[in-house]
Amino acid sequence: MTGSRIVALGHYQPAKVLTNDDLAAMVDTSDEWIRSRVGIETRHVAGPDEPVDELAAHAAAKALASAGLAPDDIDLVLVATSTAIDRSPNTAARVAARLGMSSPAVMDLNVVCAGFTHALATADHAVRAGAAARALVIGADKMAEVADWTDRTTCVLVGDGAGAAVIEATGTGSDGEIGPVLWGSVPEMGHAVRIEGTPPRFAQEGQSVYRWATTQLPPIARKVCERAGVTPEELAAVVLHQANLRIIEPVAQKIGAVNAVIARDVVHSGNTSAASIPMALSKLVERGEIESGDPVLLFGFGGNLSYAGQVVRCP
Repeated sequence: MTGSRIVALGHYQPAKVLTNDDLAAMVDTSDEWIRSRVGIETRHVAGPDEPVDELAAHAAAKALASAGLAPDDIDLVLVATSTAIDRSPNTAARVAARLGMSSPAVMDLNVVCAGFTHALATADHAVRAGAAARALVIGADKMAEVADWTDRTTCVLVGDGAGAAVIEATGTGSDGEIGPVLWGSVPEMGHAVRIEGTPPRFAQEGQSVYRWATTQLPPIARKVCERAGVTPEELAAVVLHQANLRIIEPVAQKIGAVNAVIARDVVHSGNTSAASIPMALSKLVERGEIESGDPVLLFGFGGNLSYAGQVVRCP
């Protein structure tokens, strides 16, 4: 059994930016209403000719370049997404084809907003078991395609994008290892966040999600730190799913990470579902807000009322 570590990150967002004022021309809302309730100012929106796998491939190519690796150095591709329209080929296979890979294992995971942290744990387990040497883990979603643009309570939330991480094997006991995952769900409340119907549309019970996230998740996140042998005070950064600034800030405060940088990418990117954590982490690293080796808490939550978290070391 070996360990695994993140060696490089990358992110990508489409060029089109949708502001709160743009939304105010579409539905009954305003810049003040959106900022005061969810803290979002802008979001990036993909066009009809920009499928999910294209977003994912751009982020993956950036991560590979940062790692100094070729596509064929990867033997496992995992894509966390809930907005891929086609069932087969899956998004991971299409990403592999775009990047020119020869024979990787390719799998999609649909755990909605907690997808990336579930996929990261799955890659970690595969590497530890010797089933893969290097994995490409991607969170990518095109939430604009499943948004109800007549519903002001949900359409103001969503954005599109992708984030990617390159994972590789490391020696057992290495300081750079990805920490153990703590994951679970509340199946009886799975209806609180939905992407259902034909065509599929995103809907949620906002107050139920808010209460669950702000009351039930902080002690789980603290237990993630405990499993990793790190106290909340030792964290250099906290990267929660970028759902809503009014969720992120109280949850981060209740975790007790008093010295940590708190990712607030939601302000400029909106809720990008499975893409939100890797995008936010990649941006923190790119801006130099955290340093190599720093302990970072990643914690995804949302659809299915699923959650998954681990402490990782900054590449």
